Amino acid sequence: MATAPSHYDVIIVGAGLSGIDAAYRLQTECPRKSYAILEARGAIGGTWDLFRYPGIRSDSDMYTLGFPFRPWTGDKAIADGGSIRSYVEDTAREFGIDHRIRFDTRVVRASWSTDSAIWTLDIEESGRRTTLTCRFLYMGSGYYDYAAGFTPEWQDVDAFQGKVVHPQHWPADLETAGQRIVVIGSGATAVTLVPALAETAAHVTMLQRSPTYIVSRPSQDGFAQAVQKALPPSLAGRATRWKSILLGIATYSFARRKPATVKAAILRNVAAQLPEGYEIARDFEPRYAPWDQRICLVPDADLFHALKSGRAEIVTDTITRFTPTGLALASGREIAADIVVTATGLVLKLFGGVELVVDGRAVDPAERMAYKGMMLSDVPNLVLAFGYTNASWTLKCDLSARYACRLLNHMDREGVTTCTPRRDWAVAREPMLGFTSGYVTRATAILPQQGATAPWRVHQNYLLDLAALSAAPLDDGVMAFTRPGEAVADAAPAERLKPAVAFAIGVGVVGGLALLFRGRPKG
Repeated sequence: MATAPSHYDVIIVGAGLSGIDAAYRLQTECPRKSYAILEARGAIGGTWDLFRYPGIRSDSDMYTLGFPFRPWTGDKAIADGGSIRSYVEDTAREFGIDHRIRFDTRVVRASWSTDSAIWTLDIEESGRRTTLTCRFLYMGSGYYDYAAGFTPEWQDVDAFQGKVVHPQHWPADLETAGQRIVVIGSGATAVTLVPALAETAAHVTMLQRSPTYIVSRPSQDGFAQAVQKALPPSLAGRATRWKSILLGIATYSFARRKPATVKAAILRNVAAQLPEGYEIARDFEPRYAPWDQRICLVPDADLFHALKSGRAEIVTDTITRFTPTGLALASGREIAADIVVTATGLVLKLFGGVELVVDGRAVDPAERMAYKGMMLSDVPNLVLAFGYTNASWTLKCDLSARYACRLLNHMDREGVTTCTPRRDWAVAREPMLGFTSGYVTRATAILPQQGATAPWRVHQNYLLDLAALSAAPLDDGVMAFTRPGEAVADAAPAERLKPAVAFAIGVGVVGGLALLFRGRPKG
């Protein structure tokens, strides 16, 4: 058996959606570059291999969550977790990416040396400590802690005589049929679990402190079905993908411009799914505007069917304490339970917990600014795959991978080895994510900041990013390109950063569309 190399041009961390996407882009756009994928677990799929709770499915349509170079052809736009996992595995196998993956390989520390222009990675591979080196590091490790989800502290949990489980680590042998189950939470995981569990459980209660916006949509996409009959597969895939992209941008932008109108429409849709007289405001009307937090999608109204059947209910209340047989609530009610599922959120963790060091100094992401939403200020030769909060994860990650390939090819042409986005200290800092979700607010201390102006502005808009990442000049006065051991110059003054005429012509149409759909929240 051949010994695996110890040095690569590029190392990708993570074999989930973003890692497999980056590998494909490297193979096709930088075919001379050697690369490997380091995967801490023993399987392909990332999130879609880790999560195995009942009913797990995508919360975005598969025509945008899927890879643009291998369009999703399944019957359902909102697909189950097993189908997504198989799709990612099949993609890796089809393009030979699976042979480039080093499984059970966890990156502990990544250290950059300016003198050698090399990343040195301290890794644990199948229980053995060793090192690898690379010129360029691509972090496709996701954004949350795989070890554990978020669980609040409740009083007297140990007194409960039933089982308490977190969806992130669902026991394969957990028997739910005929059980009384309480699902604590109101997000995407909770609204997925409730109808799935209600199929066989004695009763399921979704216990929430406050409501979330919930929208029902068909699991199958009528437009996709029509174009698949009328067009060749490749054209049908592209047409459906762009329909979904533009519709998503338009609806999000409209929601930010007209939050009251969209809120009323969502609540009317909810009311139409439930019996007359149901207290919609109590269980389905959030205190925030649409898209201040992510909106939950339920395919084919499955949650509402479970509620109407009586097999499930929603209770909006707060937990006082656990009891031996269930949960005592602030209202005085006690809910009996055999199983309590804590669908209470994720814990964000950047870089999969890898410690970053640049020239001997530890990198604190919270002290850095995000360059184009995918690199950190003053951190050389590193790209972070970080998806959208208002659209499919893969949309932004694919743009990031293609941008990384543009950088690598540009560096080869210019004979340079290092690219570093140099922070402009005159640019005002803002939170990277404009979301009020609990998992975001809890992670404020570890997330990088964004800037008030480009290229430090993190767009939640695919068209704006398409222009900024696919066609904008790489040498923009902020990105510094250097040779080994060469000092990195400060960022150019803002007045020197002028867009190239060719760029303006090339992306005018895309930029115009982006501005058309770009919405701004009021207030």
